[in-house]
Amino acid sequence: MKFNPANNIQDLQYFGEFGGVNPSISDSSTYTFISAKTMFDTFEGNADGCYLYSRHSIPSNLYLGEALAAMEGTETANVSASGMGAITPVLLQLCGAGDHIVSSRTIYGGTYAFLKNFTPRLGIETTFVDITRLDLVAASITEKTKVLYCESVSNPLLEVADIAGLSALAKKYNLKLVVDNTFSPLSVSPAKLGADIVIHSLTKFINGSSDTVGGVVCGTQEFINDLRNVNDGASMLLGATMDSLRASSILKNMRTLHIRMKQHSKNAVFLANKFEADGLKTVYPGLVSHPSHQLFKTMMNTEYGFGGMLTIDVGTLEKANELMELMQHKNLGYLAVSLGFYKTLFSAPGSSTSSEIPEDEQTAMGLSDGLIRFSIGLDNDIERTYKMMKSCMKEVDIL
Repeated sequence: MKFNPANNIQDLQYFGEFGGVNPSISDSSTYTFISAKTMFDTFEGNADGCYLYSRHSIPSNLYLGEALAAMEGTETANVSASGMGAITPVLLQLCGAGDHIVSSRTIYGGTYAFLKNFTPRLGIETTFVDITRLDLVAASITEKTKVLYCESVSNPLLEVADIAGLSALAKKYNLKLVVDNTFSPLSVSPAKLGADIVIHSLTKFINGSSDTVGGVVCGTQEFINDLRNVNDGASMLLGATMDSLRASSILKNMRTLHIRMKQHSKNAVFLANKFEADGLKTVYPGLVSHPSHQLFKTMMNTEYGFGGMLTIDVGTLEKANELMELMQHKNLGYLAVSLGFYKTLFSAPGSSTSSEIPEDEQTAMGLSDGLIRFSIGLDNDIERTYKMMKSCMKEVDIL
């Protein structure tokens, strides 16, 4: 049967404490016990359905985790207070002093900084490679390698990872394949393509309203139990716990994710085709000109499209800033980092979300000063939006 992540979310049914159509929010930091023995058993992880302290687990977070695991097709999931609060515990749980990671060279700037600047303090080294070249990935694996790390669609260059190919390498060398799927929820299902662990920043498309920060780790019950272990679990001990009110809010927004992703994708493919036809250097996985267009088509859940992210290169940072400021003035979106909002967001990642990457390395990977990253919004009349954007481009002498 074809895997349909939206159906998996839809099929979950929750009732509130008093029969509400939304589950009740567990607005407590600690929980009572009738007997001291049950408290002891809960500390030991042997009392199903009992709650001890909100850093361990709470109903609101478990509801959200169940929905996210259903979406990704994994056994379970653990939510966290941010996307980095999901990424960092996973890598620290899988790796220790003397271990090695092979990572995509184009990843979110915060993840890059963690791997480049922080984990070496702990004796964990990382080799950054062109993730689209499986031969280079294989050549970078050593006897100390424990993890292959990538993003389904990379931030900000929109490189597409061959998840099935990477999975085969991971299995061959007994590694864990960790995939950040933040840019392509519903469109790509990494676990079904062989990923061992799937991560999201819930802050972005999944929540969709730019009012919440959150993250999730989707994986096997065994691995999530390891993350939550009170003695040596990285998620438990590092303490990036999601607030129950935020978990409840994200769960409600997930119910419309399939509608939103279809509109984001529809608008993005329209603009990408128009921009490319206008002669702009445009990168979008839905364009035939994208080097991994055919690969993406083999991986995608077709009805959700190629996602809402695209880039154009206008040559210089000065031109990029001038255009973005004008588009914001014309109410075409916001000059802001992040993504997945109902309005279009645009930024120059070289000087913002990827600024942690040194300039020489940005140049080597093809991240130019004039690159603008667009998170395309939910505009109803995208043709009108295009005409207004084109007018702005003409005004600043880009077209």
